[in-house]
Amino acid sequence: MSGAADTTPGAVPEFKQVMGHPRPLWMLFMTEFWERFAFYGIRWALTLYIVQQFYAGSGEGEAPASRIYGAYLALVYAAAIFGGYVADKILGYQRSILLGAGIMAAGLFMIAMPSEHVFKLGLATVIAGNGLFKPNISAMVGRLYSQDDDRRDSGFTLFYMGINAGAFIAPILTGWLSDKVFGTDAMPDYKVVFIASGVGMLVSLVWFWFGRRQLQGIGRPIEGGEGKGRILYVLLAALLAIPCFYFLLAIDAGALQWVLTAMFLGLCALILVEGFKEGRVARDKAFAMLLIFLFNVLFWCFFEQAGSSFNFLAQNIVNREFGGWTFPVGWFQSVNSLAIISIAPILAWIWIKMGKANPSIPRKFGLGIIFNGLAFLLLMFALSSLVSDTGKIPFWTLFMVYVIQSVGELCLSPIGLSMTTKLAPTKLVGFAMGGWFLSTGIGNNLSGIFASHVSGEGGMTVASAQAGYTQGFWILMVGGIALFLVAPLIQKLMHGVK
Repeated sequence: MSGAADTTPGAVPEFKQVMGHPRPLWMLFMTEFWERFAFYGIRWALTLYIVQQFYAGSGEGEAPASRIYGAYLALVYAAAIFGGYVADKILGYQRSILLGAGIMAAGLFMIAMPSEHVFKLGLATVIAGNGLFKPNISAMVGRLYSQDDDRRDSGFTLFYMGINAGAFIAPILTGWLSDKVFGTDAMPDYKVVFIASGVGMLVSLVWFWFGRRQLQGIGRPIEGGEGKGRILYVLLAALLAIPCFYFLLAIDAGALQWVLTAMFLGLCALILVEGFKEGRVARDKAFAMLLIFLFNVLFWCFFEQAGSSFNFLAQNIVNREFGGWTFPVGWFQSVNSLAIISIAPILAWIWIKMGKANPSIPRKFGLGIIFNGLAFLLLMFALSSLVSDTGKIPFWTLFMVYVIQSVGELCLSPIGLSMTTKLAPTKLVGFAMGGWFLSTGIGNNLSGIFASHVSGEGGMTVASAQAGYTQGFWILMVGGIALFLVAPLIQKLMHGVK
């Protein structure tokens, strides 16, 4: 875990090329695959477990479960701001990833314990570890390419496939273990889901430990920071942060939103200060990046219903019966990943083939938001016109919602990772990547608040779902159209970055 100083931005080593991309991309792909297996392995089960374990299966537990879930996701992404700074200034990317992976694995095993306090403490531990892991592995992908390399967007899209390959397999495998091996359809054993996810996180750690030699110095500690004492200091800081995250999980989601907003404003100030120091072009790029971060909040507020209100929609209102077999609720979580794995190579090819006609980054974001809105339009139609006598909507409607949202996600999320590495001030790339995840986290916390309103006090009904998803449709469409209108201004601030 020690080595020479990190390479400077723009000084890209000569890597062996595999399938048209630098060889380390595929090592990072598999490291992220296993980390995402762990992350998505628990994602589908959290709200269902909270209702079952701590609310005795009552619909009254849906709203608080959604708020806890939203707060957890928000803090997972918000913690990335600190992890990015630690990697930039203290540990380097490689050490941050390894330390974060170990902490996350510990947290995943903790949440398997059937105590509400230990459960939340385990979530807080996962948050602390993920903050060190998540922004830094994404930032390292950007360092495999020079700033003017046309393969950057394609490389990030392929990396994004690694995320979704893990996310696709995790709900299927953990759902099978929960419902068929250690539990039943009527009484799933969610604890085994968390244990399996912890094992996946350990695999990610080992994979990166042995594979990091391919990076040829990228991500090593900064010059003068090679000593191992820094690892201990950061570990102690992470352990001290865990009670803070526990407290933030326990407070009201509205109060947490104020905390996250204050963090985001502070991040914006630091990035803009650095942008001003580097000159007019860097300042303008920083402004453009932060404007797009705001629209990112909007997208994830409604996209991240998958683990909360869409779970309860699937459980209570979607017809999942096929003969004598019931489609598991958790398996809906794999539809998004399957769609992305199928569509991502096509979209990556389209971005390259379009050449100069390739839509600008703001326009791609606008498309992402609009596709998200179209998914909610389908739900509006289903809940108003396709409800059966038993109060159920057809299976295909929710299935297609995930597919439509996946197209929107591909227009936005992998492009956002690439955009951040292009627009961020050169000295704060990891910190800016943390800002990208913080904006995602703010959207996730808002998603939990929104989902709690959709469920209401006594649990989700057709009427409450229709009202909530109609509101979501209009907000998304207005936001997407607005972004299309201001796209030329944002593109001008980006000074030719595409």
